[in-house]
Amino acid sequence: MKTFVNILLVITTFFSGFMSQIDFMINPQKYNAVTLDISNLPAPVQTPEADAYIELSEVKMHYLVYGTGEKAVVLVHGNGGSANSLKEAARYLANDYTVYLPESRCHGSSSDPGVISYDLMAKDLNEFIEALSIEKPVIIGHSDGAINAVTLAALYPETPGAIIACGANSNPGTFKPYFPLGVWAKNLFKPDKLNDMMLTLPEFTPEFLAKVTCPAYIVSGQYDIMWLSDTVYIHENIKDSDMAVIKGADHGSYISRDGRQAYVLSKSWLDGRGI
Repeated sequence: MKTFVNILLVITTFFSGFMSQIDFMINPQKYNAVTLDISNLPAPVQTPEADAYIELSEVKMHYLVYGTGEKAVVLVHGNGGSANSLKEAARYLANDYTVYLPESRCHGSSSDPGVISYDLMAKDLNEFIEALSIEKPVIIGHSDGAINAVTLAALYPETPGAIIACGANSNPGTFKPYFPLGVWAKNLFKPDKLNDMMLTLPEFTPEFLAKVTCPAYIVSGQYDIMWLSDTVYIHENIKDSDMAVIKGADHGSYISRDGRQAYVLSKSWLDGRGI
């Protein structure tokens, strides 16, 4: 019976994914399909301005800083990541901005208070921004970091100047089935609170998303781990938002594995919005 269910899951995922890609190719305007031009870019900044820790109410947070630009950007890594996950993006963005790379609680060299949720990470991030007196930063998050960016903007609307959410899902049910199945299987052998969080949270209702009032850019990859319809859902429920789906990209290829694309994606939107 278990084998039959797994086979059915694979077939259903393949068929649904195939139909989703057909829709993407026939209706690219529906998803604002984008190709990122990475030619003629500035050279990446080589060394950080700071590598430090700061004591928050529940967490001793480790962070890096790149660049000295007038406008501040805060880059937020995904589940299981660290400041290194978005370092290449930071090195390019440092040509134009002061870029902060905090490590979330239970990640990297930051402390582990024993509990984690997106609300708690948003609280930590808000405290980090206040403690360093960062004025209206642009929050750019990948995966769980994108969920953190949306959560921060909803719970602390006065803090961000704008958010760019790359690869956020609105709830665990919007993942393509293969992804949570893999996380669940790993958790069977090595239980992890980070996996538990991905399998149970977030829960972005229309009412919650409506609390986001700052400019927002909701982005995913053409071959992302969540259905593209979820990217549309998040975009449609955040009033002052734009959306893009990056052609040929997966969950992290355009943001965590290519600093050049991350730079073009972010700077082109920010310049276009006058931020």
